[in-house]
Amino acid sequence: MDLLQARRDTRIFYLLVGLGALVVAAGLVAAHYMEEYGHIVTGMNNQIVWGMPHVFAIFMIVAASGVLNVASIGSVFGKPPYKTRAPLSGLLSIALLAGGLSVLMLDLGRPERIIVAATHFNPTSVFAWNVFLYSGLFAFVGIYLWTMMEKRMNPWSRPAGLLVFVWRIILTTGTGMIFALLVARQAYGTAILPPMFIVMSFAWGLAVFYIVQAAMYGWNEMELNPAILKRLKNLLGLFILSVIYLVAVYHVTNFARHAAFERFILAEGGIYPMLFWGGYVFLGSVLPLFLIYFPRLGGKHHVLVASMLVISGSFCLLYVLIIGGQAFPLSIFPGYEARSSFGDGQIGSYAPSLPEILLGCGGLGVSFLITTIGVRALNFMPRDENTQAGD
Repeated sequence: MDLLQARRDTRIFYLLVGLGALVVAAGLVAAHYMEEYGHIVTGMNNQIVWGMPHVFAIFMIVAASGVLNVASIGSVFGKPPYKTRAPLSGLLSIALLAGGLSVLMLDLGRPERIIVAATHFNPTSVFAWNVFLYSGLFAFVGIYLWTMMEKRMNPWSRPAGLLVFVWRIILTTGTGMIFALLVARQAYGTAILPPMFIVMSFAWGLAVFYIVQAAMYGWNEMELNPAILKRLKNLLGLFILSVIYLVAVYHVTNFARHAAFERFILAEGGIYPMLFWGGYVFLGSVLPLFLIYFPRLGGKHHVLVASMLVISGSFCLLYVLIIGGQAFPLSIFPGYEARSSFGDGQIGSYAPSLPEILLGCGGLGVSFLITTIGVRALNFMPRDENTQAGD
């Protein structure tokens, strides 16, 4: 019976790897198509230069930082139920960061010129800072995994976990700074964006972690300890509420400076208010909170459904922030009206093209492949038999 089960698991594994490879191949074909025929085959234009691939990329980069929160709670703050999940947390961080950077490099055009960015450092550019932050996270998480999975290195696990904790906070701050330093656009240029990105990473990373963990437990026909489930769902609910709070503060404070933009993004902008209120607020926040705090509404898999909704809402929020922020016209001369035949003052139009969506999905495929192969090759399965339910 065990032999039959092993053969079945092997077939499913290779099927999953094959499906992941097909998604990655589709993303590479889409990237080649866009590079071959140029910007014209995408939905992007002179006003909206960051399209749907950036939504995918930033989600994965932010979630790569947030998923490490599980490891930090275990290693840095000494909570045993989270410590057993730290290796899986590290693997997911590397997988998500690799997928996000793959999309980012292929979307920016001329990926072969990345060596220029790597060898010509501009200290005044936040993009240059991120080159070091991303590569540093890869290195430090790799060391962290080594200290956890090699018994001789276990005494160094806590210092390595503390280093990763500090580094990921800096990395997410750097991602938020990309937008906070864009003072020319009414959607950005505010100091609240870096902490907002940090809190968003907590919620999105935990949602991704729970989905992967649920898949692993289902694969192995195991049930998650109810005490651990309660911890995770309460933590997810707290993070969702924190994101709602900071998003609300962001819009309230921005309304005082840029009322026209806020009316556009929250009420008059067509698709953007729909995605914000319907996609992020209702589906991505309110409904998951009901599933978390009133579990009978969602049945047995209420936390899994809530996590999926949180991720869906995150894409809606990023779409509104990134695409909507570019669609609203620049205020080139504040306090004055500027007109020209070029289209100044016009709302930018954007519709994601199929190649852009395929490229973004290709990044998810990279993360999926790394996770699937990593879980198969090494023991990343959380074990709770020696942990306590209490603090």
